Amino acid sequence: MSKKVIICGVDTSALPKLSQKESNELLVKISHGDANARSYFINCNLRLVLSIVQRYSYRVDNPDDLFQIGCVGLIKAVDNFRVDVGVCFSTYAVPMIVGEIRRFLREGSMRVSRGIRDVAYQALQTRERLEAESVDEASIQQIADEMKLPVYKVLYCLDAISEPISLSETVYSDEEDSLSLQDHISDSKCSEYVWAENVTLFDALNTLEDKEKNILLKRYFEGKTQMEVSREIGLSQAQVSRLEKNAMVHLRNEMA
Repeated sequence: MSKKVIICGVDTSALPKLSQKESNELLVKISHGDANARSYFINCNLRLVLSIVQRYSYRVDNPDDLFQIGCVGLIKAVDNFRVDVGVCFSTYAVPMIVGEIRRFLREGSMRVSRGIRDVAYQALQTRERLEAESVDEASIQQIADEMKLPVYKVLYCLDAISEPISLSETVYSDEEDSLSLQDHISDSKCSEYVWAENVTLFDALNTLEDKEKNILLKRYFEGKTQMEVSREIGLSQAQVSRLEKNAMVHLRNEMA
């Protein structure tokens, strides 16, 4: 039985495993622009990211951060891998993942200028002094007044020296359930109305011909130009433009 490791909310022991033949078939589909095959292949290879992250986990307090960076390397490897080179995917992907992790460790956290650090440390010292003179907790306004600085500048400098927090960090846990920071973050873009609109949009997309659907996905979900799309699917820019316009008219009629 595989050892259960949950990282960034992913149970790696439950991830599907691919044979070499299945990997090759998926890579061919990915090279032809199959988005579903790409997502499935990335998911199947998250265990590879974990195996590399474990080598460097002693270097950071939160291995979730390394896992997320490693996933960036995995995605880059998938998007840049060429099936005609004759190299095993893992042979190509491992250096890419390791490179992303090493770059992250080398650069470390965001560099803060000495002037900002000096103001932040002075603010901390001022807070300690004010609280030593009073039983009340010192407010930012009091600290700023004492330092004769605007409140926004004191806040900015204090924020600059704060340690970043992973969205996957657990903020509550009991014997059965746990909640991470991202579970407490709301998103106004994910309202019921927007969700219903998205469902309607994807239902309408599924009524398109595969070529028209592929063009719209590349243009409006991947942000590619008509010229880039034309090179990828082997059509002229004029043909891509015509198919795109026809597809948009079809979508408007389906969603009307």
